[in-house]
Amino acid sequence: MLSAFGLLTMNVYKMNQPFGFLLLLVGVIGILTTFFNQTKVARLTAFVSLALVALLLLAAFLKVKTSFSFIPFKGIAAYLTSKIKFRWGWIPLFVGPVLAVIGALSSRKSLIVPPQDTTTAV
Repeated sequence: MLSAFGLLTMNVYKMNQPFGFLLLLVGVIGILTTFFNQTKVARLTAFVSLALVALLLLAAFLKVKTSFSFIPFKGIAAYLTSKIKFRWGWIPLFVGPVLAVIGALSSRKSLIVPPQDTTTAV
């Protein structure tokens, strides 16, 4: 998720382990509710997961911007802050909840079709 100076990489669990576990738990609940055809809970988990990922991005952005605020020289602090890069992992982290929200907002009927009576009355 973040790369500092090309030497150290941080994923969601290194940045904030309880928050990463909560994000994983919401994702698993969303998958299970989709599997068991619980549309209301699946919609809720889709929106919650998107909100949690957006909150994580905001927190990471603010952490990067304030990570070297203790240095009294603004130029050095800005240079060191510019060496912390966001990595490609944010893209799949956002794509999953966005696809879940799109799926939750689609008005398609369930794929499970009840059996029809094949006998005809004469």
